[in-house]
Amino acid sequence: MFESLSERLERSFKILKGEGKITEINVAETLKDVRKALLEADVNYKTAKTFTDDVKAKALGMNVLTAVKPSELMVKIVHDELAALMGGTHTELELKGSPSIILMAGLQGSGKTTFTGKLANMLKNKKGKNPLMVACDVYRPAAIEQLRVLGEQINVPVYTEIDSKEVVSIAKNAIAQAKKNGNDVVIVDTAGRLAVDEEMMNEISAVKEAINPNEILFVVDSMTGQDAVNTAKEFNDRLDFTGVILTKLDGDTRGGAALSIRSVVNKPIKFVGIGEKMEAIDAFHPARMADRILGMGDIVSFVERAQEQYDEAEARKLSKKIAKNQFGFDDFLNQIQQIKKMGNMKDLLGMIPGVGKALKDVDIKDDAFKHIEAIIQSMTPEERTNPQILNASRKQRIANGSGRNIQEVNRLIKQFDDMRKMMRMVQNNGGKLPKFRR
Repeated sequence: MFESLSERLERSFKILKGEGKITEINVAETLKDVRKALLEADVNYKTAKTFTDDVKAKALGMNVLTAVKPSELMVKIVHDELAALMGGTHTELELKGSPSIILMAGLQGSGKTTFTGKLANMLKNKKGKNPLMVACDVYRPAAIEQLRVLGEQINVPVYTEIDSKEVVSIAKNAIAQAKKNGNDVVIVDTAGRLAVDEEMMNEISAVKEAINPNEILFVVDSMTGQDAVNTAKEFNDRLDFTGVILTKLDGDTRGGAALSIRSVVNKPIKFVGIGEKMEAIDAFHPARMADRILGMGDIVSFVERAQEQYDEAEARKLSKKIAKNQFGFDDFLNQIQQIKKMGNMKDLLGMIPGVGKALKDVDIKDDAFKHIEAIIQSMTPEERTNPQILNASRKQRIANGSGRNIQEVNRLIKQFDDMRKMMRMVQNNGGKLPKFRR
């Protein structure tokens, strides 16, 4: 995400490298390049101009510490202004009422139905809620079925009225059922609509009036760039939505929508979609996003994702196994599954400071662990538990069974053995890496 903008901004800051101090001339030159970078990223022109004017005022009005290079100071100012541009602080969902009601709105193809599923899944697993999804898209073929399938996938009930086209009635009936069944959050998925379609806009306005939602979330495809911002403004004029959802951010290398939308509609971005999986949803943190745009990584989000997969009881069991040298391939396979649940591999590595930049031209596929899983799954339960019994004939059978060659099998076993030794050494050293002699 934001690859091209990150690269362009990095080039802009190089103008100040080697400069002894910040002057009006070199600041103007740098910011001219920054403005170009923002416009190329499809940021709203007015937003880009206001942004660079604010940065200029701060840069020229700041006393530069002798320990800080002008280019570093400029990066710091741009970072803070980017975070402010995107809202400054994270805004939580307003979940009040019994039940809390969330209304989803947006254009066709923006990803509302999929995101309804992601949101329900997140509220259920991370917030301990008992959500109900409501299928109010009665126009798109298979929209109701899509939501029903998602509901089955994440084990969340879906309210439908197959033969009805009365979306207001469907929404009201769904809320009545939620009260009856003890669902504390109702998420209403609506049909995609154009702001110029008066009939459809009247329909969603009627739904809003009838159900009085706590949250109206405008779902927007971040890849539509500047058009998304214009549409958001029109929808906001009619619905006065409470927050924005940016979908498909993993596919957007420009980032214009993320940077412009807050300043144009003055509504916070609350969540972003970063992949196809139901777990691929992130709360939007402006400062962290600014970190990523400027190539600084996002270690806080990385740790949070890791903690979500962390099971204390399992960790204790694992620790005992390592101490007794009983860490086997089944345990290794389980650790791989935990990593995979954290999200897209390239996106994850991009969160680690310095790594994203180093891997910008490297294609890291989500199935990076596929061959490792295939090798381990071709082992017998006994071989996975006791890797020391893996002789030449067993290794050949595993290679044939996994569709890999014998060298790859040997390499994995060697890496596994080295990792196991290292884990024991770390544990015996009180959690610290051992010191190696040169």
